Amino acid sequence: WRAADGPPRRNLLLKLADLIEQNRDRLAEVESLDNGKPKHVADAADLGFTIECFRYYAGMADKCGGKVIQPTQNSFETFCFTWDQPVGVVGMIIPWNFPLLMQAWKLAPALAAGCTMVMKLSEKTPLSGLLVCDLIKQAGFPPGVVNVVNGRGPTTGSYISKHRGILKVAFTGSGPTGKKIIEDSAITNMKRVSLELGG
Repeated sequence: WRAADGPPRRNLLLKLADLIEQNRDRLAEVESLDNGKPKHVADAADLGFTIECFRYYAGMADKCGGKVIQPTQNSFETFCFTWDQPVGVVGMIIPWNFPLLMQAWKLAPALAAGCTMVMKLSEKTPLSGLLVCDLIKQAGFPPGVVNVVNGRGPTTGSYISKHRGILKVAFTGSGPTGKKIIEDSAITNMKRVSLELGG
């Protein structure tokens, strides 16, 4: 997946967005049952934004590149550039309150960039995320690109944070849990960590 060109990644993300749109009514129903929000809210907000998120990042998949930097000295004799590359395996831990949208916000940019992932869904609201896993398979993503695990945060989430094969963790949730994720990553392989904290 890391070596895949941008256009195939783009096409798969667009296909996934189309499949989510085709299954919109069922996903809204499951999101409502799983999360407790009215179905019309799940449909209008959660599904609408989820589909748009996957389409937006699909547009980025074939635009990953880098920059040419003009050095401050010997600028006519030196060529300097950056080249953006996938991080590798990303661990993702999402909360209960917007399962579909949180899943999209984590998956879409990582897939567009060429990363593989291990995602832990919230143990409180896993059902819509698991349905998206079926759509990921239907879309044709290669096996092993998106891996979803279920379990409680203190055990499964901690395992993701500590695992040496995971090179980055993206987490949305509480401040105390975010602190624990930083500690876990620091004592293992100093993985990159991005946190969206609240509550």
